[in-house]
Amino acid sequence: MKNTKQLLKQLTDIDGIAGHEYDVKKEMTSLLEPNSDEMIYDNLGGVFGKKNTQTGQRTVMVAGHLDEIGFIVTKITDQGYIRFTPIGGWWNQVMLSQKMTITTDEGQKIRGIIGSTPPHVLSQEARQKPVQIKNMYIDIGAKDKAEVEAAGIEIGNMITPYSEFETLLNDNYITAKAIDNRYGCALAVDLLDEVKDEQLDIHLVAGANVQEEVGLRGAKVAAHQIKPDLAIAVDVGLAYDSPGLENEGDVTIGKGPIILNMDATNIGHVGLIRHIKKVAKANNIDIQFDSMSGGGTDAGSIHTALDGIPSVVISIPLRYMHSNVSVMSIEDYQNAVKLVTEVVRSLNDETVDEIIW
Repeated sequence: MKNTKQLLKQLTDIDGIAGHEYDVKKEMTSLLEPNSDEMIYDNLGGVFGKKNTQTGQRTVMVAGHLDEIGFIVTKITDQGYIRFTPIGGWWNQVMLSQKMTITTDEGQKIRGIIGSTPPHVLSQEARQKPVQIKNMYIDIGAKDKAEVEAAGIEIGNMITPYSEFETLLNDNYITAKAIDNRYGCALAVDLLDEVKDEQLDIHLVAGANVQEEVGLRGAKVAAHQIKPDLAIAVDVGLAYDSPGLENEGDVTIGKGPIILNMDATNIGHVGLIRHIKKVAKANNIDIQFDSMSGGGTDAGSIHTALDGIPSVVISIPLRYMHSNVSVMSIEDYQNAVKLVTEVVRSLNDETVDEIIW
C-alpha cells in the first residue's frame, strides 16, 4: 500500500468540482496507469484502470468520484465582489468567512474570502437568521470589477474551498478538503497497487466517475461503457460520534469501514452484502453498517444501468461532510482498502453467479 497520508494529500490538494475534474483526472491517470493492463476513459471525464484476468469472464467495478463540492462564479459586481452558486450540497451556516480558491481558465489560483457582517452592526434578530447563499459574496481584495477581470476571473470559473491537509492531535486523524471523495479515488489507486502482481479470477476495473455531487451523472455513463457484473461504490459515510449526532446513528470513526444497507438512491444488493460480510469475518476486518434516508452515491446510478448491476457502497466514517474541512481516520481508510481488496480476491465467475442469484 502506498504512503496513505501522502496519497490522500496529493489528491485532496487538487481543485476539481463537478464539470471541472480535469486536473484530478490527470493525476488519477498517472496513478492508475502503472498498475493497469489498460485504461478506460468516458466522454464526460471518468477514468479507470483495468486489470485483466485469464481465468474468468466476469467484471467487478470499483468506483469513487473525482469531483468535490464547490461553486462557480455567476457575477462580478462593479465594486469587485464575486457572486456564486453552489455546485453540490452546502449548508449556509458553514460558509461565512471561509477561504475559497478561484481557478481561472488559465489555471491561475486566486484566493478569496466569503464575506461576513461584523456582529457589531447586527440586530439580535439578524444574528439568529442564517445568511442565504444567494446573498453571499467573495472578496478577493480587488478595488473594482476591472481589477477582477484583469486577473482573469470570468463567469463560470470554478471555486473550491481552501483548506490545508493536516494531521490532528491523534496522528491517526487527518483533516482536509475534498475527502469526499478523494477517499474513493485513493482507494482505487491502492487497490490496483495491492493486486498488481496477482492473478485475479475476475476482471477488475477501478477508478472514479465525474459529476457525482450534482446527481450521480458520470456513474451512469461509466457503467454503460464498462458493463460490470458487480459494482462497489467507494464513497464517504456519516460519522455520528460528534456532539449532537448521538441519536442519529451508531457509526463511529476508528471502528472500521461502513457497509451502506440503503440510502435515498440505492438499496445495497443483499447477496453482495452477505458476501462482503463473510469476507470481512474471514479476514478479521471490523465493519460497521448504516442506513440513510437522505443522500446517495454513485451506486444509485450504477445499479439501474443496463440490465441492472448488483451494487453496494463501502464507505469510511467522515465528520463534517460537505464543508470546508472534514475529519477521517487513516486506520479506517486502510481497513477499507483491505476489505475491498479481499472482496476482489474472493470473486470468480461462480461466486458472482451465486451472489446474483
